[in-house]
Amino acid sequence: MTGVCIGIKPSIRVLGLGNEILGDDALGIRVAREAEARFGSQVEVVCSSQAGFHGMDDLLSVSRLLVVDSIQTGAAKPGTVYMLDEHAIPPAAGPGSHSSGIFEVLAVARRLGLPVPAECVIVAVEATDCTTVGGSMHPDVEAAIPAVMELIGQFVTAEPARRR
Repeated sequence: MTGVCIGIKPSIRVLGLGNEILGDDALGIRVAREAEARFGSQVEVVCSSQAGFHGMDDLLSVSRLLVVDSIQTGAAKPGTVYMLDEHAIPPAAGPGSHSSGIFEVLAVARRLGLPVPAECVIVAVEATDCTTVGGSMHPDVEAAIPAVMELIGQFVTAEPARRR
């Protein structure tokens, strides 16, 4: 028997969220494709435009999850990079099925006993326009991609965080 392991998936998933035809919203998909090319043997890469409970399957059955997405807070300049873990984000008040974010979906999955990741981190980039169909990515958002890739590299090579 050779040393090849068939059917074993990496324990780290990079999930790129967004929509390629909506300006800055394309960020997560673009980064996921680059992560596939750079870290493909070390991670499983998934691209999705699903949100809330529709995207639950993309969050499950992996030990470590890194999500990449654009965000519009209006509190920072375009291209600002945020790295957030689920312990740093308070749960949304009055969550509903249409307004549930990743961390709320993970909390429900935990209550249901589903195979959730022990570690979940979101890397988000401040965007300016995530709604214009056919719009291009803002230059400052696009310029943040190398910094996001650096954070992905650090996540991939880091020891898993201890569950709090």
